[in-house]
Amino acid sequence: MTDLVSSARAKRPEFRNINAFSDLPSYKLPPAGIVSILHRVSGAILFVLMPFIIWMFDTSVSSEFSFARFTHLFSAGIGFVPGWLFKLVALAIMWSYLHHFIAGMRHLWMDLSHDAVTKEFGRSSALVTLTLGTLLTVALGAKLFGLY
Repeated sequence: MTDLVSSARAKRPEFRNINAFSDLPSYKLPPAGIVSILHRVSGAILFVLMPFIIWMFDTSVSSEFSFARFTHLFSAGIGFVPGWLFKLVALAIMWSYLHHFIAGMRHLWMDLSHDAVTKEFGRSSALVTLTLGTLLTVALGAKLFGLY
């Protein structure tokens, strides 16, 4: 029995020195891995941009004058920074929040239903997460940039 196990282990390829430039681009990450990495990236973006998020919320609800100044910032910009750059930052915040929320709900669902978690469910739920987050971001981005 141990001879079968040792012979099966001996046939597996062994990688000792991985060259990041030649080996990593050929590696195909599964959708669940992409969602996991993007979940961490979106959380980091939300954390780093938290002062901007708090400033936007405070400025938009303080008074009518501050709200007018806030909307003018997104249309005309401030100083040498154009308004579209603020819109891109807001779009990044929207994507980060949407992706982080949807991926978090996916993780909670998998935590609550241990028996239903399979490789196929992981792949399909990851694809739903990526698609839903992207479609919602595109819809909100179209509204942000005035397409409708």
